[in-house]
Amino acid sequence: MSTQPDDLAEIETPPPLPKLSALMRPHRLAIMAVALGLLILMAVKMRWDWLPEYAGMLLAGLWITIVLLAASTVLGFLMAVPLGLVQVTGPKILAWPARVFCTIIRGTPLLLQLWLLYYGLGSLFPGIPEIRQSFLWPYLREAWPYGLLALTLSYAGYEGEVMRGAFAGVPHGELEAARAYGMGRWKVLTRIWLPRAVHRALPTLAGETVVQLKSTPLVATITVIDLYAVVGDIRQSTYLTYEPLLFLAFLYLCLTGILVTTFRHFENKIPTRGM
Repeated sequence: MSTQPDDLAEIETPPPLPKLSALMRPHRLAIMAVALGLLILMAVKMRWDWLPEYAGMLLAGLWITIVLLAASTVLGFLMAVPLGLVQVTGPKILAWPARVFCTIIRGTPLLLQLWLLYYGLGSLFPGIPEIRQSFLWPYLREAWPYGLLALTLSYAGYEGEVMRGAFAGVPHGELEAARAYGMGRWKVLTRIWLPRAVHRALPTLAGETVVQLKSTPLVATITVIDLYAVVGDIRQSTYLTYEPLLFLAFLYLCLTGILVTTFRHFENKIPTRGM
């Protein structure tokens, strides 16, 4: 007896098995178990009595790190947008300097750039009377402006290349459709081209921002008292090696987790799949 179509329709398929949440997958459970074991071991076997005494210094260093990260990424991104745009649209008189800038920044170490700015401009400015007598001198005699400038230029150089690819990757048909609706160049850029480019570049921007966070300790080499520099002072004062460094790693892991979660939140808000 052959099975009729009506009989097939009456056959009930078993309900799909519920999917495990991202945190309940076996490999992540194993990682969390190992991390929990390490935390317990660290809490029991290591000294942490120094934390209350140096909590104020750690908070101050953490604040400097966050400010440097936020300011350099915002300013660097504002530079990266025109750097990427002129490489796609021209004119050549602007595209070539932008390309050279990105190549130099990406081809040289950040530490070298930082030292050239601090020991180069920092030693040149004091010999210029106009600068010493200007309102900028109280800031230029400090180390943090050079650290902020180096981090900003570094981020702009890398993100300029990322935005170049993002601008070039936006489908040309979308821009033509916007022009067909009567949009001018500025409106096409601000409403179509730039948002679509940022959407495409967002995962890469997240990774580069995390790398920028891990680059901030370099400012300690020019006497900026950031989180890394504070931990270095704590190690010298307490004669402890592992505990301050492990606590520093924990803080950077927390900051990285916040950054990744924030960027993923915005990625999930943007309907880019299938576009």
